[in-house]
Amino acid sequence: MNDYLWTPTDEYVENANVTRLARRHGAADIAELRARSVADIGWYWDAVVTDLGLPFSTPYHQVVDLSRGIQDPDWFVGGELNVVDACLSRWAADLEARLRVAVVHEAEDGTVTTLTYGELDAQVARAARGLRDLGVARGDAVALYLPMIPEAVVAFYALARLGAVIVPLFSGFAAGAIASRLTDASATMVVVAGSTVRRGRTVPMTPQVREAVTSCPTVRHVVVVGEHVAGDVAWNDLLVAGPDTKPAEQMASTDTLLLAYTSGTTGRPKGAVHTHAGFLVKTASEVAYSFDVGPDGVFCWITDMGWIMGPLSIIGTHANGATLMLYEGSPDVPDNYRLWDLVARHQISMLGVSPTLIRTLKGSDITEIKSHDLSSVHVLGSTGEPWDPDSYDWLAREVFAGRVPVINFSGGTEVGGSFLAPYPVEPIHSCSLGGPSLGMDVDVVDDDAQPLRGQVGELVCRQPWPAMTRGVWKDDQRYREAYWSRFPGLWTHGDFAMVDEDGQWFILGRSDDVMNVAGKRLAPAEVESALSTHPAVAEVAAVGVPDPVKGEAVWAFWVGRAGLGSDATDDAVAAELKAIVSTQLGKPFAPSRIWRVAALPKTRSAKILRRAIRAAALDADPGDLSGAENAGAVEAIRQTVLAGTAEVAQSSTVMESR
Repeated sequence: MNDYLWTPTDEYVENANVTRLARRHGAADIAELRARSVADIGWYWDAVVTDLGLPFSTPYHQVVDLSRGIQDPDWFVGGELNVVDACLSRWAADLEARLRVAVVHEAEDGTVTTLTYGELDAQVARAARGLRDLGVARGDAVALYLPMIPEAVVAFYALARLGAVIVPLFSGFAAGAIASRLTDASATMVVVAGSTVRRGRTVPMTPQVREAVTSCPTVRHVVVVGEHVAGDVAWNDLLVAGPDTKPAEQMASTDTLLLAYTSGTTGRPKGAVHTHAGFLVKTASEVAYSFDVGPDGVFCWITDMGWIMGPLSIIGTHANGATLMLYEGSPDVPDNYRLWDLVARHQISMLGVSPTLIRTLKGSDITEIKSHDLSSVHVLGSTGEPWDPDSYDWLAREVFAGRVPVINFSGGTEVGGSFLAPYPVEPIHSCSLGGPSLGMDVDVVDDDAQPLRGQVGELVCRQPWPAMTRGVWKDDQRYREAYWSRFPGLWTHGDFAMVDEDGQWFILGRSDDVMNVAGKRLAPAEVESALSTHPAVAEVAAVGVPDPVKGEAVWAFWVGRAGLGSDATDDAVAAELKAIVSTQLGKPFAPSRIWRVAALPKTRSAKILRRAIRAAALDADPGDLSGAENAGAVEAIRQTVLAGTAEVAQSSTVMESR
């Protein structure tokens, strides 16, 4: 393969942040820097701190201590800091930097709010004083149930300033999901918005919290941003007492900053523990080197506070002195050109999108898209799910004419950033994850933990990194079983991956989603990628179901593109889809059943919930759907399959009677 969708110009390479880092340490190129970053992880992460000027109030005397084993590393040993000093205070203290815009927010109705670094720092100090007066102290867990609004950023930093443990919650959670996380974290307070707006509809948020806290005795206060009732604490009332006169709490490097709860799991929620130093250093490096953002950049990721990309966007952007652009609402409202309107209006330089969003927008008029000024975009970001080539190539080639890289990076909640990412200074193939992120000693291995190339295997990491979760909150055994039990001494992430003959890396989906068809392991992404090439298909999910002959058979569920036509086209499309998979992957892997559905269940971060789809297809319990944005889609799929199965059974009975 030599058909790169991105090849950087000499000027692009010359001006990139990662080039500065490489040259500072005598590395000739990104390949050499990657190699050195894992040959000596202590050297690399210390170099990041120095290059980005991340301030420690008490310098660390050792970068990493592995005396307790790879599962329990200590990072930046002896150091003290607070993320607020690194992300706000140092900029607010600079006469020029304090006037730079720190946050710009646009609501779905088009209302825009901005805060400079000086204004944000002042609001954080006032909010910290109000929270302190309510009794919030160092080590207290406080939950944030907020949409992407400026108050979410203010509350996040105010809690960090006090040394509290931040518990971001997905803004679409129902009461039961909120309660389980509040209980697990022993939260003492919840900060919630009175409501948000999504697709033109006002969505109340306080009722879910009020119901949740009835079963959470540790919660002492509910603070409401916006309309509130008696018994709540009004957010604005927190800000009237004046600024906090005490400096930010100086935290040990390994003190907990936040608990990031994973989504889409069954059973008790799993809280990944992230620290002040580890999360700061890793996310600052992601935004600086992967996304090439500096003080003149505008960073926008369409995400939610409750997913790891919310906190990563906040900390990573402000650690680099850039502007964080928040969008509250649906990026395809009022039409499919809203995203491009945002880019043009706010001069976004780093735009983070999901493959699902791009698949939704792909049918748009390309001439209309190009009528928007997209020249500010310097980098495109993506995470959360595998790409299909059609959508990736449409975005890179059609919309942006190959002039900007797609930084498709893969990591997760427990990683605190990325395992894999291309860098804008290297050529990038379609859908590729490039290679290992700097400082990340990742590999693809077979069932015997031996390195594997050119074939699908398990993604592992051989050495620790600063943002590696310090464990699962209150459950060390679960932490060890989840990440360290499959291959002793190797972090096993639960993703299938492949490294091709050119050294390009690809994620092929969760290894627990894998299908075993006639003895061959088949990742859903392989089938979905093929099916997505059909012009009728907007999005698709493939799952494996029990089959007496093959072990498992493939079933596919697809959503039609707008304007596709009536249900009369479904049989014809299904036949064409089977033919596509037969041609691209082989006849044994063609879906045995193909169902057209109105929607696929997804998380707010656009991950398709395949396990829930498979459960619905088998008329089984889908488990915890608290992380689903559209949980109703699961039941709709169940009914579609039941109706289709009944129809097939009835047809068989008629044939037998003849």
